[in-house]
Parts: sequence; C-alpha cells; structure tokens
Amino acid sequence: MNTLKSKIRDIENFPIAGVTFRDITPLLADHILLQTAVQAMVKPFRESSITAVAGMEARGFIFGSLAASDLGVGFIPLRKPGKLPHQVKKIDYQLEYGSATLEVHLDAIQAGDKILLVDDVLATGGTARASCQLVEQLGGVIVGCSFLLEITALNGRKQLTNYPLTSLIHY
Repeated sequence: MNTLKSKIRDIENFPIAGVTFRDITPLLADHILLQTAVQAMVKPFRESSITAVAGMEARGFIFGSLAASDLGVGFIPLRKPGKLPHQVKKIDYQLEYGSATLEVHLDAIQAGDKILLVDDVLATGGTARASCQLVEQLGGVIVGCSFLLEITALNGRKQLTNYPLTSLIHY
C-alpha cells in the first residue's frame, strides 16, 4: 500500500488553516494504481454475495462505481439533498461542526439487499454511519464498509463498530 500512499499528495492548510488535506487526484490519474486500489478495497468482501455497492457524494461515487463494476453489481448513489429526481428517503445527521443530510431513491434498495458501502476517506465516521443507517432503513444489509484511506486520529472507526470495515491507507 506504500505505492498507493505515494500517489496521495498532502496539501497543507486546506480547506482551513491547520488542516492537512489528503489529495487523491494523483492516484485517480494513474489507472493501474486506481484499479489496484479498487480491487484491494473489495477483496475482503468479494465472497459476501453483495447485490449492490453504495457510495456517498462525491468521491464515494468514483470508488463505489468502480467497485460495483469490479464486483459485477449495481451502484447506489447516496446524494446531497435535492439532487435525486424521484421519491427519496433521507437521513439527517450531525457532523463535527454542523449537520448534513443524505438521500437515496426509495426503490434503490430492496429488503435483504446486501450492500457494500464505499468511500474515499474515513474521518470522523459521521457520514459513513448515517449512510449505513439510511441503507438499513430501506431494508438493506450492510455487509461491510471499505475506504481508500483512514485518518485514524479522528476515530471514525468507532462510529462503525457494528460493521466489517477495511481501509487501505492509514494516516
């Protein structure tokens, strides 16, 4: 995973002073390493009879779509409010400094569907936990959560103790 980590660039003081942003765009530009990352992200769950992959806006769409393609299943976008044109289920949740909402089409998940949740970064875990709850409210079963990278000091893993979890890179 050191090769993957070498393609992630640190941007100091972004988006605010004191924060180091982990920029994954160089990794995204390298098709071989991107494919390697996605295959490693799904490997622990490959035998889990997954029926779909769900990913959160926006970079979860990138990794989630690629993971769904790799697994040969569909992709479910979990979106910010007002972006989906059909009937939606929504969940409001708290962030470290405020609140947010995610939505999914009501017919995107059927009872018993086995869902792999995929995103680029696990930080505080609030968005991932809300995503799992949203899937479960529609009757889906979270078979696991997979992240490209995890910022361990933010303890996001503690929000997801009920789910199998993997992250490839740790900061």
